[in-house]
Amino acid sequence: MRAINLLPRDDYRRRRQKHQQAQWVVVVPVIGAVLLSALLSVLFLSASGKVKDRQGQLSALQAELAAIPTPDASKVQTQNALAADKQTRVNALNAALSHRVVWDRVFREFSQVLPSDVWLTNLSAKAPVSSSVAGAPAPPAGAAVAATGFTIEGYTYSQAAVARLLARLGVVPDLVNVQLQGSTLQDSGGAKVVHFNIAADVRSPGGGS
Repeated sequence: MRAINLLPRDDYRRRRQKHQQAQWVVVVPVIGAVLLSALLSVLFLSASGKVKDRQGQLSALQAELAAIPTPDASKVQTQNALAADKQTRVNALNAALSHRVVWDRVFREFSQVLPSDVWLTNLSAKAPVSSSVAGAPAPPAGAAVAATGFTIEGYTYSQAAVARLLARLGVVPDLVNVQLQGSTLQDSGGAKVVHFNIAADVRSPGGGS
């Protein structure tokens, strides 16, 4: 016997559309879940492969590190002692250089202030020595101290020239405590000349101006 649809055509179509929509509501989440599971599986496999690679690299590096021979403790101590001794020598050398008088600078400054009408017959210079090194007691307060680090002896034509030389030596940065030790008028081949002796101290390296 043939089935006959007695429902109106429009009601049948609506029911069919609703049925199809219900099917899609069920199918779409299932498909999404399958795709998500596949994506997570791919990511997990990729991460697992990277982890294995890193573990392999770590194992290889650990093997290389284990293959490196351990240095002998006595050799290490010897090297450390040599390094410490070298540093001590370097520090001592730097300390010595910091207290060294730069004589080429001292003589250059002196030659620049020496007047043309003055000629020298003797010049002596020595580096300053601190009282702590020399072991000498400090002079009493107010007592005059003779300058002996830098001494010159020579001739000029007048006492005014001697005074001018003293003034010029007073502006030399490396000379301090400039003093006139003696000045006498003498006859040299029928001409009057002044014989003088001047002493000064050489400024200690690193000392104040």
